[in-house]
Amino acid sequence: MTHNTHVRPTLLRRFIDGEASGGIVLMVAAALALIVANSALAPTYFAALKAYVGPLSVSHWINDALMAVFFLLVGLEIKREIVDGQLSTWSRRILPGLCAAGGMAVPALIFAGLNWNNGEVIRGWAIPTATDIAFALGVLSLFGNRVPASMKVFLTALAIIDDLGAVLIIAVFYTGNLDLAALGGAAAILVALLVLNRSGVRALWPYLMLGAVLWLLVLLSGVHATVAGVALALTIPLGRPAPGGREPVPSSPLHTLEHALIKVVPFFIIPVFGFANAGVSFAGFDLRAFTDPLTLGVAGGLVLGKVIGVYGTAIATVKLGFADGPTNAAPLHVLGVSLLCGIGFTMSLFIGLLAFPDSPALQDGVKIGILLGSFVSAVLGTIVLMLSPRPGGVEARAF
Repeated sequence: MTHNTHVRPTLLRRFIDGEASGGIVLMVAAALALIVANSALAPTYFAALKAYVGPLSVSHWINDALMAVFFLLVGLEIKREIVDGQLSTWSRRILPGLCAAGGMAVPALIFAGLNWNNGEVIRGWAIPTATDIAFALGVLSLFGNRVPASMKVFLTALAIIDDLGAVLIIAVFYTGNLDLAALGGAAAILVALLVLNRSGVRALWPYLMLGAVLWLLVLLSGVHATVAGVALALTIPLGRPAPGGREPVPSSPLHTLEHALIKVVPFFIIPVFGFANAGVSFAGFDLRAFTDPLTLGVAGGLVLGKVIGVYGTAIATVKLGFADGPTNAAPLHVLGVSLLCGIGFTMSLFIGLLAFPDSPALQDGVKIGILLGSFVSAVLGTIVLMLSPRPGGVEARAF
């Protein structure tokens, strides 16, 4: 079977390539944050994050406003993949969907098992449930064609479903005292957005204008403001599929907005978030911090919980005949990718900030656990994938 090498890449292909490159930028930003936080610039770094610009601090502008744009892109990707992409049919959703569920449940149980008797710390149970798609795909991209393309699609689909789960967790479990008036206003704006969609309005500017108002009302309501990004995304019209059914036509509002954000988010917003939140000062650091139940719960949940939840679910799902395994993938491929799912940087950091908003000490423990767990997961996943057979030597559905 021959392939036309000049065929235009699909949205998923471009998305994977962009996220992989963005993951490398994110790694650099996180490393710089650690260096700055432990240098003579540390006081300036921490003071700048606390400085107010208008009604919000710099840190809040990054975490509440810039990250709302990140969640907007996440929502656009979720909608596109479910309506007209890799998750458009139940047969395609079953394996990554069940693996995502297992990869969220087991880490949460490990964290809860280590911290069940601490009423304050147990609020962080969701921290190790998230997978950082940019970091994970960044590592996976280093292997080129040594890893079958089906595993990259599997990881992307799993991470997108994982992101959806994280959004639901944030909305349900990390919402403060509600302002019913603001919440009612947000609901009214959301209805207006849906009316625009149903009325066939295809210009982007009305959606974006109402989206800005929606963000402000959600911020004031007590629900985390980033949820507004996902809510807005789900109202953006996707349009009809292009010939061949692979991707939306270029005039699709969702298609247009996604292309406007596909570089801004991984190459600017996420690195800025990483630089602002990965900085941990090791001044007076005690090695006993590595044995703290909070740190162990986060790191253990990412390293052990993800691989047990994702790989274990994949084995059970395929062996029981509920779904086919990824094409041309050997067990070691799936195991390696399952380990990479333990890289939980961006979303894990974000949930950690929501879980312990007023405790810098607990936030530092979370950051150490995330950095440790993500690093170990990346190293182990890399080793396993290096030992994996080349795709050409593995029969289809070998897993």
